[in-house]
Amino acid sequence: MASFKNLFFHFSRNFSHPLLKSRTQGLFTLFLTLILVIIFFSPHSSHKSPAVVTSQTLISRFHSASDYISSLSSVVSNEPLFVLRPPRSCTDAVTFYALENSTRKSENEATDEHNVSSSCDIFDGNWILADSEPLYKPASCHFIDDAFNCFKNGRPDSDYLRLRWKPHGCEIPRFDGLNMLNMLKGKRLVFVGDSLNRNMWESLVCALRGSLENSSNVYEVSGRREFRTEGFYSFKFQDFNLSVDFIKSPFLVQEWKFTTKAGMSRETLRLDMIQSSSTKYHDADIIIFNTGHWWTHQKTFKGDNYFQEGNHVYNRLQVKDAFTKALMTWAQWVDSNINSSRTTVFFCGYSASHFKGGRWNSGGSCDGETLPITNDTYLSPYPWMMRIIESVIAEMKTPAFFLNITKMTDYRKDGHPSIFSQAESIRRPGMIQDCSHWCLPGIPDSWNEILYATLLTSPKYC
Repeated sequence: MASFKNLFFHFSRNFSHPLLKSRTQGLFTLFLTLILVIIFFSPHSSHKSPAVVTSQTLISRFHSASDYISSLSSVVSNEPLFVLRPPRSCTDAVTFYALENSTRKSENEATDEHNVSSSCDIFDGNWILADSEPLYKPASCHFIDDAFNCFKNGRPDSDYLRLRWKPHGCEIPRFDGLNMLNMLKGKRLVFVGDSLNRNMWESLVCALRGSLENSSNVYEVSGRREFRTEGFYSFKFQDFNLSVDFIKSPFLVQEWKFTTKAGMSRETLRLDMIQSSSTKYHDADIIIFNTGHWWTHQKTFKGDNYFQEGNHVYNRLQVKDAFTKALMTWAQWVDSNINSSRTTVFFCGYSASHFKGGRWNSGGSCDGETLPITNDTYLSPYPWMMRIIESVIAEMKTPAFFLNITKMTDYRKDGHPSIFSQAESIRRPGMIQDCSHWCLPGIPDSWNEILYATLLTSPKYC
């Protein structure tokens, strides 16, 4: 109420004029008061969860629809991004804080749960036990790659499917696949990146398909089921004229072959050249990029005679410097080739791995993990890659929404396929365990819930 009084004082002071007669001025003030009371107590201000209604929120309602701030609009200051409910919301949208062309909120900054209407970092939260079912039933989606299909491969436990991500201070709306299909009608959504983005892509395809009573008009454009070695894959939702695609680009920049003076051919990575597949997706409506895990592999991490710019191959280049150069190349390509009035850009952050006792190729394992981490003390340090991604996105001209999934995935040591990336009949003692990717259904479903919540805040899709 104090905020309301302050707002009334602000308006009455600015609308008052010395030439007005006192009686006229009084009538005008009374009229203005009635208007503000109606707005203050209007249904539009109600939410499922009580929140403090501030004068800033009320003032914002005097703006036209085009003035509403969405999580996908440009941000030019270092202040938290205020996301207000759009006037034509698809459902009860969430208000939250997110990095978009601005510096990331400090990890140590406390979230004010009593000021949810102002800001909420949806990537700062914890996993809670939920009564709801997964977005799609285990083994119900035959599009899932066998390596992610833990239920099919005999994983006996299922508690990892009962956890749902809950941010501190706000709620993420439950994923509504049918609503999302209608939001994306006539559009093209493309995932570009490594196999973790493929994980998220399969999750979304299955979640959308699972929302349909009749899924017969959902099909792979290529007509083939396996895609591990394919560079491009597309699913079509024919009734909605929607395609959801995946394009393999693990580094985002171009893998190359360099011929030495001795005539030897050597594999290199062109840090100054976006991958050639970019011509296949530059005009998509939504593009979700990622890169990260391939930068931790031995050849890349060592950086000996591998990184190239122009005709120059570095004898040695630190992987952090190479990663920065590659991300700058990507950002420059986006700024030069993406029409932000048509295309919405996302960047999905680094997904945590949980190898214990070694790396992925040296005996590292995660089998037997059935519970998530609950004590933040046991979380890994914030990855160096994420700091670089943040700094690059902050300098871009094109709005790029950062899906900062690192912390939320770091808790989930229980969600990897481990030995259940293979059928029991072909497992062998000492097999390489998968502690990087995720079982489906599973953790990537929550990434798509956040993607859905983000799109709900944009009038472009509502």
